[in-house]
Amino acid sequence: MNILIADDHELVRRGITRIIAEEFPFSKISEASGGLEVEKKARTENWDVIIMDMSMPDKTGLDVLKQLRTEAIKTPVLILSIHPENQYCLRVIKAGGNGYISKNCPHVDFINALKTVLSGKKYISNELAEQLARLDGNDEKEKHELVSDRELQVMKLIASGKTISEIAVELSLSVTTVSTYRSRLLGKMNLKSNAELTYYAISNQLV
Repeated sequence: MNILIADDHELVRRGITRIIAEEFPFSKISEASGGLEVEKKARTENWDVIIMDMSMPDKTGLDVLKQLRTEAIKTPVLILSIHPENQYCLRVIKAGGNGYISKNCPHVDFINALKTVLSGKKYISNELAEQLARLDGNDEKEKHELVSDRELQVMKLIASGKTISEIAVELSLSVTTVSTYRSRLLGKMNLKSNAELTYYAISNQLV
């Protein structure tokens, strides 16, 4: 197998490489340290699976995933993240991802997720599947589930203490565009200020 591991932390990449090598000793494992590098390698080489961190400094795993699917690159993608599954898993699946798993998961769960994705199936944890089953038929959603992926990203950055100007630089957007996202956030979530937005984000473990 030809496997690409993408994470901006070398120790994390090496740890994942070791786990995979023990389970699949004859696989070829390559590494990438950022989202743009993943896009470049995905265009120039065939991979059996891409294992990618959600949070990378140059481009998020979710944005990279969307770009790959826009370019009709169908390589299976398994997203790893420190964020709880109920925040991003469904967004990843809807964007064309094949699975989402927490970095805090046990070794055996990671291998199970990898094997599931390699078999052509979608992976979500048993815990999240149970949560979704309990919510089946209930149309009530959390406020942050009503916002777009980009709006969620802006909310998390505001809650982490970044100014509109800093967010604009980080996301390569204009200040006006970021301000528009902020206004939409407050409207959709029925909030009145950055303080309320920050409180909500912290209370729901979004930051």
